[in-house]
Order: sequence, then structure tokens, then C-alpha cells
Amino acid sequence: MQRLNGKETAKQIRTELKDKVNLRKQMGQKTPHLAAVLIGNDGGSLSYVTAKVKACEEIGFESTLIRYEDSISEDALLDKVHELNDDETIDGFIVQLPLPEHINEIKVTDTISPNKDVDGFHPMNLGNMMLNLPGFLPATPAGIIELIRRYNIETSGKHCVIIGRSNIVGTPLSMMLSRNSNPGNCTVTLAHSRTKNLKEICLQADILIAAIGKPNFVSADMVKENAVIIDVGTTRVDDASRERGWRLVGDVNFNEVSPKASFITPVPGGVGPMTIASLMMNTLKAMELNGK
Repeated sequence: MQRLNGKETAKQIRTELKDKVNLRKQMGQKTPHLAAVLIGNDGGSLSYVTAKVKACEEIGFESTLIRYEDSISEDALLDKVHELNDDETIDGFIVQLPLPEHINEIKVTDTISPNKDVDGFHPMNLGNMMLNLPGFLPATPAGIIELIRRYNIETSGKHCVIIGRSNIVGTPLSMMLSRNSNPGNCTVTLAHSRTKNLKEICLQADILIAAIGKPNFVSADMVKENAVIIDVGTTRVDDASRERGWRLVGDVNFNEVSPKASFITPVPGGVGPMTIASLMMNTLKAMELNGK
């Protein structure tokens, strides 16, 4: 069993990006600038955005964090999105999800300029992804693909089972792994809460990707020998033994499953850091695509 170390891989990517930024600075060119809009005080969202800001600092990107109380109106948030769309100093920006119930997430996402949509959630970018045209790929699926690529995991002709059909991870990842590319050329089964005989389907998987948000859902009896296991889940569970009072748990029962796996991602330290690395890659790409 080999761990797919997203933390170390993301560190390598940040170093590569830092070298590119330093070269741009030496040539007197613009430094990439990422902005993040955070609504409310959700602990997970705050931790995630803080990690993004820290990554920007390490690489040499400029970053701007814009915070609002969760009482902000939808109109006020949309006004800020329009402002960021028009701000030529900002190369890319994200509006951290989830949003408060009174704000329509789809409406906000649709309002973000596709050229600055470094999260890759705008319908235009999702459509480009489906047609394999240039655009921004969703950060988490793109991070998973990059992790697979850098560990030289064979995907061509393999059966990949993805548990979870969200528009953020499962559905776009199913398209990315099935297209004619490397990594890619998988036969993909997209399973979900209504899937019958899920255990039997998972046992057929050469590559099993869990993205359902249910702690320890995937057990050893659902995994065949030497399967590649990628755990996207990050659920906070109470843990009195930790100083902070909680710990992160993945969708895969790591202790049970890891002896059967050829490769497996830990939680934390697997997919999460790769998501942030992908966001950084998209930010540099946004600046380059916009001719800066």
C-alpha cells in the first residue's frame, strides 16, 4: 500500500508556481491576484479560505479576503461579484460555498465572470469541460486528476466507481476520467444514494472514489484487493482527545481499507491540499488567458 500524499504533492506544485511567479517578477510582469469572498463564520469554510490565503503568500500571489456577515443580502453580494468582475487588478476570485439559505448559489455562480471563475463552477466552464475545450476545471476533480498523474497511476481501460454525484466533485470527475486523455480512458460508474447493490458495484472497481460526506462509509468488504482508493470526504467529528475538540474523518475507513489498497489517500493530507493547489494553478492560468 502506498499513500497518495496530497500534502507533499501540493507542496511541489506550489514550488513550481513560485518559480513561475518569481520569473514574472524578474521580467516586470504582473503578479497573479486571487480574491476570496467569505460569508458568515462557518468553521470549515474559514479554515479552507485561510489555507488558500496562506498558499497565495507562499507562492507569491497577491490575495484579498472579503468577509461579510451571513445576514448580507443577495443583492449586496451580487453587487460585490460585479465589482470583482470589473476589477482589472483581480485575476480570479471565488465565492466560498455553502452560502446562507436566503442566497441563491446558482445565481451567484452564474454572475461570476467565466474568465475569473477559478473554482470552475460557471456553466460556461462546465460546458467547456464536457466538450474538452479550454477553460477552468473544478478545483477538486482537477486536483484528483493531478494527483493520479503525478503518481503515474494507470487509468486507461480501468473501471472507476465514483460514489457521489455532486456538481462539485462526482459528476465532473466522471466526465474527466472517461474522456480520451491521460489520466482518463476509464470506464466510469457514477453511484449515488439510490444505487442498488452498491457493495457489489464497488467490489468491481479498480479505482474507487468516495465523495459522499458520510464518515467511514466505505469498509473493507466493499473494496477489492489492490484497488486505488481516493477519499474526498472531510467530515468533522467530535474528539475530546484533541485540543480543538474535533478531527477530520474521510468517507473511507482508512484502517480497514488501506491493507487491501494499492494506493490510498489519507484524510487529512490527501485530496484537500490538491484542491487548493488546483485553485492556485487556475489563478495563474486566468491571468495568462486574460493576456496579462
